[in-house]
Amino acid sequence: MSPLNRLYRSLRVLLLAGVAAVAISACASNRTSMPSPDYSGMPAGQSQQGLAELTGRYKSNPKDKGIAIHYAAALRAVGQSQQAVSVLEISIGYYPGDIDIAVAYAKALTSDGRFDQSLQVLDNVIRPEAPDWNALLVKGATLDQVGRNQEARAIYAQALVFAPGEASIEANMGLSYAMTNELPTAEQHLRRAVQMRGATSQIRQNLALIVGLQGRFEECRAIYAAELPPAQVESNMAYVRALLTQQNRWDMIDQG
Repeated sequence: MSPLNRLYRSLRVLLLAGVAAVAISACASNRTSMPSPDYSGMPAGQSQQGLAELTGRYKSNPKDKGIAIHYAAALRAVGQSQQAVSVLEISIGYYPGDIDIAVAYAKALTSDGRFDQSLQVLDNVIRPEAPDWNALLVKGATLDQVGRNQEARAIYAQALVFAPGEASIEANMGLSYAMTNELPTAEQHLRRAVQMRGATSQIRQNLALIVGLQGRFEECRAIYAAELPPAQVESNMAYVRALLTQQNRWDMIDQG
């Protein structure tokens, strides 16, 4: 995999992550659908433990909507996107037309590389007169992953109208600009995101990545150090330096 592809792949994963993990029963009062759970930022051991627990809970009660959504998210986090799709296809049979299931299903489809199908699912449930902002967020992330960045940003802007101040939307806007190498603009959006409600450690780490990719290593390290243990900070810094060094080399080749 080329350095540029490694960077874009990392950004695609971050775009799809969305908001942080939440309790299965949680549902903020200003949302029209439940928050999308995210297990992607967890350490490997914790992800596997959470998946094992959710597997048991799902087997005991496959008709529980919240458990199915979390189980699918945990599967995606360990790279089992096809199984996540299968779980949610079963849930659709129990909850036809349900916005929460549809959004989770679209995320699983996008994670599995089935972008057109994901967009179709979202378009079928997004109401033009009152669109669900979480569905718009997933649609924007899917559009970004297929290179339709301008369309994605228009979708994020629409989502912010319905959920002003929502950190995950602003963060995805920033990552969208990062995908087109507009790093100062990406940083502006991520700095807004970290000041908003719902800002997560993952969003702050996204900011660190974008700062580091602009060569500001000490600032990047300081942001990481506030979020992660020392060993993980050093690992992330090595990754950022490698990406930057390799990307600069590829830029020189492109210009030659």
